[in-house]
This record gives sequence, structure tokens and C-alpha cells, in this order.
Amino acid sequence: MKTFGIKSFITPLALFLFGSVVHAQESVLAESMMRGSEIYADFCVSCHLENGEGIQSTFPPLANSDYLAQNREASIRGVKYGQQGKMTVNGISYNNIMPSMGLEDEEIADVMNYILNSWGNTSKKMVTVDEVAAIEK
Repeated sequence: MKTFGIKSFITPLALFLFGSVVHAQESVLAESMMRGSEIYADFCVSCHLENGEGIQSTFPPLANSDYLAQNREASIRGVKYGQQGKMTVNGISYNNIMPSMGLEDEEIADVMNYILNSWGNTSKKMVTVDEVAAIEK
């Protein structure tokens, strides 16, 4: 008769628990993105358009955006407080004003999670309410 040691029990258990944690994180992100898509439709779509393509030389694209990928904190700050001045996105210069939308930190986290994981953008790290709250003007 074959006996099973503790190792044969721990490895499957660890894999199960790890998989459960990963699945739970994916679920939290998916829920945040769903809320974020509604916020995007209410506050962002008129300038950045439905598929995040923006309007060349006027409103920068969010789709496949090198700026978002390279400037996470500045991007969150722009949504939180508004933004103005020159910026370069995907090699094109923009110099316009984006007013603050008056969103709560949770709404900003949700819309950023939606934007950072849509239209060819991918983010390995979820935007949290704490991260947004820590960003100062």
C-alpha cells in the first residue's frame, strides 16, 4: 500500500489556493473595469471617443497609448485634478486642457483600470483607491 507524504498534499493545495487568489484578483479587476466603462461613457467618451482613439492633435488617444504605459502617476493625476499643457502621445504633440471631472477616488481607480486594460493597453498592476488617494496635485 502506498502512503502519501505531506508534500503530495501541500503542492496541490498550494496550487489550488494560488489559483483561487489569482481568480479573485481577476474578478475584482473585471468588476472595477465594468464600473470604469460606465464612468468612461459618462465623462470621457465625448473627447477620447468610444474606442479611445481621441482626436488627432486635439484630444490624445487612450488606445495603445505609450503615454499611459510610461506615465501611470501623471495619468491618474490628470484624471483626478485635470491636466493642461504640452504632452506627447504616440509621437504626436498635444496641448489642450482637460478639466477635472470631479470624480471620487474609487471612480478614478475604476476608470483608470478600464482605460489601462482596454484598446490594446495592458497593466500588470491594478489601480487602487489607496494609490489614487496618495496622489497629490
